[in-house]
Amino acid sequence: MRPNAGRVRGKTWPPLDLCPGHGDQQVPVSLKQKLPPVIPERLDLVVRGGKLVTPDGVERADFGVLRGKIVQIAPEISEDGEATLDASGCHVFPGIIDAHVQFNEPGRTDWEGLASGSAALAAGGGTCFFDLPLNSEPPVLDAAGLRVKRALAEERACTDFALWGGLVPGNLNQLAGLKAAGAIGVKAFMCDSGTASFPRVDAKSLHEGMKRAAQLGLLVAVHAEDEALVAKFTAAQKARGAHDAKAYLASRPVEVELAAITQALELAGETGCALHLVHVSSPEAVALITAARAARVDVTAETSPHYLLLNEKDVIKIGAPAKCAPPIRDEKRRLGLWTELRAGHIQTVASGHSPALPEMKAAEDFFANWSGIAGVQHGFELLFNAGTKTAAQDLPVLAAVLARNVARRFRLDDRKGRLAVGLDADFSLLRLHEKEQPITAGELWTRHPMSAYLGRKSHVRVTHTYVRGGTVWADGKLTSRAHAGQFLKPTP
Repeated sequence: MRPNAGRVRGKTWPPLDLCPGHGDQQVPVSLKQKLPPVIPERLDLVVRGGKLVTPDGVERADFGVLRGKIVQIAPEISEDGEATLDASGCHVFPGIIDAHVQFNEPGRTDWEGLASGSAALAAGGGTCFFDLPLNSEPPVLDAAGLRVKRALAEERACTDFALWGGLVPGNLNQLAGLKAAGAIGVKAFMCDSGTASFPRVDAKSLHEGMKRAAQLGLLVAVHAEDEALVAKFTAAQKARGAHDAKAYLASRPVEVELAAITQALELAGETGCALHLVHVSSPEAVALITAARAARVDVTAETSPHYLLLNEKDVIKIGAPAKCAPPIRDEKRRLGLWTELRAGHIQTVASGHSPALPEMKAAEDFFANWSGIAGVQHGFELLFNAGTKTAAQDLPVLAAVLARNVARRFRLDDRKGRLAVGLDADFSLLRLHEKEQPITAGELWTRHPMSAYLGRKSHVRVTHTYVRGGTVWADGKLTSRAHAGQFLKPTP
């Protein structure tokens, strides 16, 4: 790479088939397609020399940006823009849409906050986040709560964003208001959520919530773990006096996840609800979802980087920073998830970012520690590191599950998700180093320097992140808040 590389100078749901290369009716504009020879205005930005990553492959190309949109893609763009970004030697990756974060604002900004959370996302190549309704206080259970969080995010987020509403037993009459206020969907827990203000749904309330959501055209996301089984297996471990990481892992075996997913799929099939299953941690769970999709249930699977990067032995070694629910599985299942991902059976990947105060991860009793992994900054980068080892295969897959498929599933693909003419110029630059570099606490942008990935090494680093054609993060610094985050609503 040249020394100046990467520096600036100057109601219908999407089709079920979201798999790369299958049933794709909205493929990116061919990099070799002839484009209008005259651009009516001087380009705001020209990105030159990069290897553009799309779900269809990796190809060297230039692209031009005007008023925040990509307006030209070609093997070479000779004309100058107001600014030029030299991407030589870098992969240009479509802006990551992280559909599953908890930035905990309002009410728990001492845990994270919209400013620090979105900065960490940008440092990891993210250009858009969907903030969950819980762990902020009060949680987003009605339109008024969503409007409060929206105002805060518009003021403080440095990336674009959408907002989840909640689905709990007491707020079924609020779903229409959440829809009108622009919620990207509603989220429910089938087990204890960890916060008293966001109770789990029982089968009856979940069925009724799905029924109403289907009528409204609202997608329902579900954390699928069976509460009765969690209680049973947890009691068994504590009865034998076990309180360590191994006991916690044993308290939430795969059966807990599979029982809840089976029930959620049955309810989605009965109600016609669009279902999004989050935290999918096992190949067995993916198999259930794949079978349901084949039976025309409108369901998609989301996993997180930690399930693809870590195994049970890592949890025991790392300790509480690697505690989550469902828990991280054994090595065989980790590798099995990669197989399912490459086969197109996992539709999206999101960080599942769930931070907490350091003292909430310091108990000797592993069960007493907060359950959640703070991984919004480096989880995606480590997936890139794994993907670049088989770049021809995995980087296009990652472009699908981190960007295109997310935009499609959540009805944002008229603006987001691809490096294509007419869409927002959201992208990051990935630089490959010959020598692996360890992840350190000092480079974390999250409020607390705690991560399950500390010490892990990577050849790949995100050097720049652009949102709608403007620099948000570059060379280790948050460069501008002029391009403040915009609120995104799903298209009708």
